[in-house]
Amino acid sequence: MNANSTRHVVVEPDGTGVVAHLGLHALGSFADRLGLGDSLSARIPVTGERLPIHDRGKVLVQVALMLAGGGESCADIEHLRIGGELFGLVPSDTTVFRIFHEMTPATRRQLGEAMAEVREKVWSRSAVTTGSSPVILDIDASLVEVHTDTKEQAAPTYKGGFGFHPMFCFADATGETLAGLLRPGNAGANTVVDHITVLDDAIAQLPTSIASGHRAGDDSALTNRSLVVRADSAGCTEGFLSACRARNVRFFVTARSNPQVTAAIGDAIGIDQVWEPSRTQQGGLRDGAAVCELTSLVKDDKLPPGTRLIVRREPLHPGAQRSLFPSLDFRYWGFYTDAEGSSVELDTTMRAHAHVEQHIQRLKDSGLCRFPFTNFEANANWMMAVGLAADLVRWFQLLCMDGSWVNARPKTLRWGIFHAPGRLIHRARQHVVRIVEGWPGSDALLEAYRRIALIT
Repeated sequence: MNANSTRHVVVEPDGTGVVAHLGLHALGSFADRLGLGDSLSARIPVTGERLPIHDRGKVLVQVALMLAGGGESCADIEHLRIGGELFGLVPSDTTVFRIFHEMTPATRRQLGEAMAEVREKVWSRSAVTTGSSPVILDIDASLVEVHTDTKEQAAPTYKGGFGFHPMFCFADATGETLAGLLRPGNAGANTVVDHITVLDDAIAQLPTSIASGHRAGDDSALTNRSLVVRADSAGCTEGFLSACRARNVRFFVTARSNPQVTAAIGDAIGIDQVWEPSRTQQGGLRDGAAVCELTSLVKDDKLPPGTRLIVRREPLHPGAQRSLFPSLDFRYWGFYTDAEGSSVELDTTMRAHAHVEQHIQRLKDSGLCRFPFTNFEANANWMMAVGLAADLVRWFQLLCMDGSWVNARPKTLRWGIFHAPGRLIHRARQHVVRIVEGWPGSDALLEAYRRIALIT
């Protein structure tokens, strides 16, 4: 019996003819085909007397590749820098550090316009974003722990930790990070102005035909496609709901416990006729769960006219979250909405807000947990780059991949696609890379390259 986990080899330096991170090259080629680097570069002002050696738009795309590959600091750009055969001229970590400190909030706004420009091209090509169905946005905040008090605006959090409390808005259909706002750790969860800011920033990222009629001050007659925003109880504020109504945006927000809601649930207990079986996202029955509408039993002048209260009950189970109503048999949970439809349909739509946790986890797996700078604005630029990288990966999955790869998590993509190795061959004035035989993601990677070549 041989218990050795490796074979004996002789290791020598100075190897040639091999390349790593072939999948990141595919991701970069995809970005080039979309014109992402050019769009970003056009929005970054040149501050010196001469043009920089490294085009700033190209650098941001290469930083996005680094983050997609698992990078967590400026120093990780060196893993791309040694792969000049695939990535060309890559900046040093010092240059990357300097660029993050050069960008201002005005620059970030300009880069947001560039992302919206490219996003419109992607949405016109993807089956999940075309059509006439409502566009659903999800707002949520998340805590990011840091382990030093030297970072500007890092502060104690409501959970007893220390760090930042960023807020995001995602596109439910694609998982894209449409907007992100870096905030101090002690920022309030239900801050109205922050919710409105990320909502407006997210709407600005949508294609013009979708955003029309939903921007602040737009005439509702300009609306071509309905827009829906979902949020947890932090979004259940008079100011945010009024802002949604002013933008012709339908809302779904988790209801907070109060005497009126508690009394309404108490009145509905024991009246089986008002409860309808709850359904899964696929349309099947959810065991023991039921839904009812209690709009007529509550009155709150702070809610916009036409707001409905939908309540769901589920059998108690270990680990269940807090209930709106104390009960030994069921967990009660409700939400407000001004959307049309049956209570069962609306409940199914609201429960899908849980997707936001997956979107945030994707960001945390791709650099969000590592704010590498002391300066707050530089860290805000870092978070912008994390969102850019995450969106680039999602676009790549939607347009260039099939099957389980379309929704694969960052770790799966890195093991199977992004870090694929190959052999470099020079033939007939061409640089040819052959993927290592037997690599598990080789077929998907080859198909991705084929689709990239078709993008015009």
